[in-house]
Amino acid sequence: MKHITILVPDGPNNLSSIVGSYKILTRANEYWKETGHKELFKIELAGISKEVEFYDGLFTVKPHTHVSAIAKTDLVIIPSLNHNYNNALKGNGELVTWIAEQNKKGAEIASVCTGAFLLASTGLLNGKACSTHWAVADVFRKMFPEVNLQTDKLITDENGIYTNGGAYSFLNLLIYLVEKYYDRQTAIYCSKVFQIEMDRQSQSEFIIFKGQKLHGDEMVKEAQSYMEDNLHEKISVEHLSARFAVGRRHFDRRFIKATGNTPLEYLQRVKIESAKRIFETSRKTINEAMYEVGYSDVKAFRELFRKITGLSPLEYRSKYNKESLA
Repeated sequence: MKHITILVPDGPNNLSSIVGSYKILTRANEYWKETGHKELFKIELAGISKEVEFYDGLFTVKPHTHVSAIAKTDLVIIPSLNHNYNNALKGNGELVTWIAEQNKKGAEIASVCTGAFLLASTGLLNGKACSTHWAVADVFRKMFPEVNLQTDKLITDENGIYTNGGAYSFLNLLIYLVEKYYDRQTAIYCSKVFQIEMDRQSQSEFIIFKGQKLHGDEMVKEAQSYMEDNLHEKISVEHLSARFAVGRRHFDRRFIKATGNTPLEYLQRVKIESAKRIFETSRKTINEAMYEVGYSDVKAFRELFRKITGLSPLEYRSKYNKESLA
């Protein structure tokens, strides 16, 4: 029998991704047996403490075993750390070492949301694609510059190293893993029982773009503020670089180094973020919103909106604005 280990890190981390992972995988195991197969996995919660408290002691998890008792496992699931990733990294060094050792022995590793911080601390994500919650993307990039962070992706799969986006999107990762470790039919069954959408690939529509501001380049910060304060204008990158008296190529390099985006990408994202808020909070037409954020070409605006959010402007407005349906 193969083995799945769901980690319970020390500290006030996330309970739902531990419980949810255990429930879905246990149900997959049961269905697998009900359909005439032998039990495929032993599923255990493991940590470095006998019990871990959550939400100021309201809940307590008592792992089945200490990680040191598991000589070899096949799949390690790292739960979300909520926003306690800094404390979690300090208090779970033993887990970081154990994860790296298990991977050397052939174990695959999956991280949920901010669990990517714990996984990245092992070095296993260096040079690989990774997703995490969009809200911590800037901090993650700063802490782990060698990781190829892709916050638009809901799930990344790099030869047995899996990561996923934020919050309850871990349910989609679990369905993905059930299909990999059991089969498609078992995944479909679990998606129906737990009512989780199959084959979701993106978290783009959920991202609230705020822009990377955790840098020390004052010129770039001024350029960012200028873009954000003049959304209704048609701003060219040439105009911006001239405004700050630097060459276009030098301006681009500094902007990318500071924010992770090209100036054009940043400008497009802040404009689309503003358009999203218009669609969420008003009954303005697509054209009115488009003009308000400085676009005049309907086709180009629609294509850019879909590229960034995964939805058309009409689909987005219909989904997030109840008044638009009245």
